[in-house]
Amino acid sequence: MATEHRLTSALRDLLNQQRNAALGTVGPSGAPFVSLVPYAVDTRQRCLVIHVSALASHTGNLQREPRVSMLVSESAVEGEPVHALPRASLEATAELLAPHTHEALACQTVYLLRFPEAALMTELSDFRFVRLQVHAVRQVAGFGAARSLDREEVRTALGPAP
Repeated sequence: MATEHRLTSALRDLLNQQRNAALGTVGPSGAPFVSLVPYAVDTRQRCLVIHVSALASHTGNLQREPRVSMLVSESAVEGEPVHALPRASLEATAELLAPHTHEALACQTVYLLRFPEAALMTELSDFRFVRLQVHAVRQVAGFGAARSLDREEVRTALGPAP
């Protein structure tokens, strides 16, 4: 049995312990736009899931340009150094799912496991699920512990713990 890299395990823990991320999209003028989004990890599909409103700027942005970036970070603690906070920058492609499809319902199940309080929002007609297929990750696991992950290592980190 192969041993998993300790930083892969740390990345999986970071993604599963944090509940929101900074989502970077490209606005209509080509300028970057960053917003805060809750996300869930779908370990079966090895992707991230977000739930967005048609009224949100980032939704229109990702419909025009599906390439996105997300930053997931541990929260700063007062009095502690912030430069070595564990964090990961993810490059992904967003796929806006049509409502009531098998794919959307699977994403809804994963999302509601993490955010049961969002059940009423999933019934609103202007909200859609978005599957984020992560292609690359730049991980900072602490001071002097940074790396870029290849696609296979990304899939491992998004999967279930061994």
